[in-house]
Amino acid sequence: MNDLTIIQITDTHIRAAGELLHGCVDTMANLTVVLDRLRNGSRIDALVLSGDLTDNGSPEAYRRLAAAVEPVAAELGATVVYAMGNHDERTAFGVELLGLDADSIDPEQPHDSVVMVDGLRIIALDSSTPGHHNGRLEANQLAWLTEELRTPAPRGTLLVLHHPPIPSANPAAEVLKLQEAEQLAAVVAGTDVGMIVCGHNHFTAASALAGIPVWLGPAVAYRLDPMAPAGRHRGIAGFGYSRIDVVGTAFVVTAVEATPAPAVYDRAQSDVLDELAAFAAESH
Repeated sequence: MNDLTIIQITDTHIRAAGELLHGCVDTMANLTVVLDRLRNGSRIDALVLSGDLTDNGSPEAYRRLAAAVEPVAAELGATVVYAMGNHDERTAFGVELLGLDADSIDPEQPHDSVVMVDGLRIIALDSSTPGHHNGRLEANQLAWLTEELRTPAPRGTLLVLHHPPIPSANPAAEVLKLQEAEQLAAVVAGTDVGMIVCGHNHFTAASALAGIPVWLGPAVAYRLDPMAPAGRHRGIAGFGYSRIDVVGTAFVVTAVEATPAPAVYDRAQSDVLDELAAFAAESH
């Protein structure tokens, strides 16, 4: 029933071969699990990777990421959208993921982009600032976004940025969020932006900015415990991704668990639908 399906993959934190994140997390293995799960016959129109794609910005890590993602996207016929995060490095990101010449890249200038996917406009904003972990959008980026949004897209706009433009009850996330988010709110208010998707926090959450839903997708690397004991900041094992369906003018987003786990049941969908139809008929 969906018109379009977008997959958000965020906070992959890929490192060089043989390196584990925090000494215990094989982030490439996690990403491989996610990508393998996407090869299930479902239609996927775009893969959106929303920042912290590598852990330290190394060219080798970006090459490993691209070598994993690009073939799967080609197999699915899906458009790939890459967005910068605070752990990313602009020159290596531009060369290895965007195909830019290193000499053409100014590391002080953000990597912003806009693509159309069957009438849906996907705008990726680079909310990173070199040398900082919190987020910011510069005046020229906001001016560019304002101009882009002057003309509505046939199916609206999905706005992608790494740093959440919303408050958080987690003290670290509150410090590291997008700064001066009210400036972004003023730009997107009243436009065709139907949803804003982010990463960064390593936990799933939702809120709104200027009346527009904001979604924080689950990280591929590991989870931040949003209910850690008082006074503790704790990362825990587990990972996932997000499925975003465009149904008419509505955006429907679902967090998908990817941590390996035993099935409770695995039935033919047609059998389940037949049973539900029979139950509905009996209830009338």
